[in-house]
Amino acid sequence: MGTRGGGLYVGRRAAAVGAALLLALLVALLALAALYGRCRQKATPPPPSPGAPGSAAPPPPAPAAGSVRRLPRHLLPLHYDLELWPQVRPGQAGPFAFTGQVNITVRCLQDTDTAVLHSAGLRSRGSAAVRGPLSEPGAAVEVAGLRQEEAGEMAVLELLGRLRAGSRYVLQLGFQGRLEEDLDGLFLSRYTDRGQSSMLIASQMEPTYARRVYPCFDEPAMKATFNIRIIHDPSYVALSNMPAIGASEVKDENGSLWTATTFNTSLKMSTYLTAFVICDFDYVTRIERGNEIRIWARKEAVKNGYVEYALNITGPIFSFLEDILNVSYPLPKTDLVALPDFGAGGMENWGLMTFQEASLMNFPSDEFTSRKAMIALIVSHELGHQACVLRYFFFQFKWFGNLVTMNWWNDLWLNEGLASYFEYLGATFVEPKLSLDKIFYAHVVQPILREDSEIARSLSESEDKIKGSFSLMSLFDNITYSKGASITWMLSGFLTEKLFIRALTSYLKEFSFSNANQDDLWTHIQMVIDAQDEVQLPAPVKQIMDSWTCQNGFPVLTLNLTTGTIRQEQFFNKNNGKSTDSYNNTWIIPISWMRNGSSQPLTWLDKRSKIFPEMQVSESEYWILLNVNLSGYYRVNYDQINLKRLAHLLENDPKAIPAVSRFQLIDDVFALTDFGYVPIETALELTKYLAREDELFIWNVVLLNLIPDNLESTLKNHEVYPLLKKYLLKRMLPIYHYYAGFIRQNVDALEDDYFAQMYLEKFLATACWLGLQDCLDLSSELYAKWRDNPEYKIPFLIRRTVCCYGVAVGSDKEWDFAWEMYNHTDSAEEDEDILLYAMSCAKESWLLYRYLQYGLSDSLFSSNCTSVIISHVVTKDIGHRIAWEFVTENWPVLSQGYGHELLHDVLKIMGRFVKTDVQIQELQVFYNATLEEDEREAITMLLESAKLENIERKKLLLKVASWLEKNVDD
Repeated sequence: MGTRGGGLYVGRRAAAVGAALLLALLVALLALAALYGRCRQKATPPPPSPGAPGSAAPPPPAPAAGSVRRLPRHLLPLHYDLELWPQVRPGQAGPFAFTGQVNITVRCLQDTDTAVLHSAGLRSRGSAAVRGPLSEPGAAVEVAGLRQEEAGEMAVLELLGRLRAGSRYVLQLGFQGRLEEDLDGLFLSRYTDRGQSSMLIASQMEPTYARRVYPCFDEPAMKATFNIRIIHDPSYVALSNMPAIGASEVKDENGSLWTATTFNTSLKMSTYLTAFVICDFDYVTRIERGNEIRIWARKEAVKNGYVEYALNITGPIFSFLEDILNVSYPLPKTDLVALPDFGAGGMENWGLMTFQEASLMNFPSDEFTSRKAMIALIVSHELGHQACVLRYFFFQFKWFGNLVTMNWWNDLWLNEGLASYFEYLGATFVEPKLSLDKIFYAHVVQPILREDSEIARSLSESEDKIKGSFSLMSLFDNITYSKGASITWMLSGFLTEKLFIRALTSYLKEFSFSNANQDDLWTHIQMVIDAQDEVQLPAPVKQIMDSWTCQNGFPVLTLNLTTGTIRQEQFFNKNNGKSTDSYNNTWIIPISWMRNGSSQPLTWLDKRSKIFPEMQVSESEYWILLNVNLSGYYRVNYDQINLKRLAHLLENDPKAIPAVSRFQLIDDVFALTDFGYVPIETALELTKYLAREDELFIWNVVLLNLIPDNLESTLKNHEVYPLLKKYLLKRMLPIYHYYAGFIRQNVDALEDDYFAQMYLEKFLATACWLGLQDCLDLSSELYAKWRDNPEYKIPFLIRRTVCCYGVAVGSDKEWDFAWEMYNHTDSAEEDEDILLYAMSCAKESWLLYRYLQYGLSDSLFSSNCTSVIISHVVTKDIGHRIAWEFVTENWPVLSQGYGHELLHDVLKIMGRFVKTDVQIQELQVFYNATLEEDEREAITMLLESAKLENIERKKLLLKVASWLEKNVDD
């Protein structure tokens, strides 16, 4: 999501989606991500040749995802006997297919002459049959026909007889499907191991992709047990949810040998949790309380010890969960598989969890906490889903996902939100040096508060909405994950941890191997509340929690210190011209608060406005702090009297306010400024104390608001820059010198400083951007040290900034060294990504132009690198004009490789500099000749919007400059 109009000082970053959303929480861990995104030119596998011998005829293409029609409730699945045969041999060319047979035992709940189940993109193989009633040996119901309803992703067995309520039957269906490389359903993936090209087969069934693999009742509430048999090439190993119990030889119609691996009967589970991996991987293993844990990965990665850390933390996490709830993990084994290519960070398939390779690997030579923290978070998240029973506190409580599953996807937040909450508890258990509250607020609460204010959907959507046009995949977003986690944090806080655990334990015991919705959880919490008298709530649990899960957005509280009145309203952008009447949601709000440094009893706001006599303060030295440690999911707006007192307190004794509350104060006030609640000067007053701020995570939120990454070049060319430079550097120097000392003398001492690893890069880059000479000298020193000895490693946590400013303050010799190291055969892939960026930092125009020209060369870069180079250069203060001229001059070549998407991205960045109609017309001259009419209209609207934003930004900057002129010497 781009920066909002008029909101220069509140940087808003787009959130990552999908299940993989958790990785978004750790966006600074580029080192691992870069391993899989290198853009140096390298050989690509040849396209699959058509008509591979021995492969089954491929079915028609699968329909697009998103159809979510519900099945009739005539039949209830009890058990699946499933055989899958992916017809893939090592080194074989495609296209690839798979065949299978599924026999589903069902109980008939209502007389019917049709059997309806899910099937998408599959072709029938052989004749379908129905056996039963099973109480009558040899009985069968004749099948008149099998009809595929592609739009609804359903298969309909039309019967000549009727299935009778109360009886059990077996539906028998053969099928075949196409094995694609699309990372959904059952998919094929290519990778390189020990220098050799290899293939593997894996699955991703959530939310509705099981129906693409086998005909089934593909709804989360329709749980059943599974007997699974996988036929595969003998050189591969097959994995599924349960342990393998046997292997035998099978011959195909050509007499070729295959291996059939049979797995033990599963526990009762949803179809989206079934999982299959067929690979040539190695593994490491350990036994934890009788549970075999195996981490599978490429043989090279296992040999080099890259998955040892994941192995070492998985067992302790399981044990921790068992101890919390005093319940044993229900499966005899747990496999974690590191897939080189996977669409999510991790997937909680019961007994066979799959992960993006980067999510499980840690280099033995890398002791830095941030990578380990990422692995711990993701492993915790998925294990929490597993333990479901175990969990209370942990990780991946994918919401109770595996043991207790939501009835329908409208309560997905129960899976993902609770898992996202518990993952932080698990990560801090195995990495106790991590600060749980600071990390949770910085990575979860603060980012989602920024996003949630502009998203018009609630946590728990109505079932009818999802049945209709609402896309299931759109539910896998930050609202589900991060807002769900934040609401859970608040719930645990006002209940107390003890009661929360008690309620969850009760809930899990009642609904084990079953399904539930959020009301079931509220019922169990209410039962616990009613059975004690320590915690008193102002309303029933359901009423309180529905106000947070069934309404979109969140509240902002406004405190009037003179009257003691607190008023709530929905937090919305007052700059958009909408009436306050359009936002009339009301919440039941727990308020943790502090008066003059003394914590006060929790209180509640259960109406639009309420007077709290205990908050009516007249003495000049008294101050009030609401939502202490961000325990509630809302923002706070104070009157000017209290804000001035808080600002004065920060200047004299900042530690009197807890660190998380200082973080919250600053983030809230800039958000309030951005949305038109308070003037920018109010926010700036709270930054005067920063010379005494020693927390990097607080500095990070300050810098994200004052100097968003995407607007550095805009600010550099504005009169506010020298004032901002003088004001900020004076306040940055104490903490800068503290960390610069470590960098020069003993950087290894920072290996357990998680926030240094996450945020020191941004802090150092800002100091250099502001022209702090010592920062520029430090970058030059470390870069020169690397030039003199290419074996030297610049500390990774600041490598990107050092390389950038090493090139920026140097000459063509420094640039040429970066180019040489980029092309060095032994260059680590994460270094290539850093160097690709660093070469765009040159201050000489001719170097940037040469760099762009290099980007056109197929012999120097792969094609996807050209757009990356242009994107890097166009964001630089001297680079945007150079990049624009380069794009216009070379558009015939660029358009063939990138089309209009590249032009659109470049124009969006150029839009930051548009302030007049003449400048828009200058850009129009080019794109009028290259785009279709509808595209021209869209770009014109984009630039007009950018012009208005820039005009508003200029007004804001004038206010900032005026304030800085008055306060720069304070």
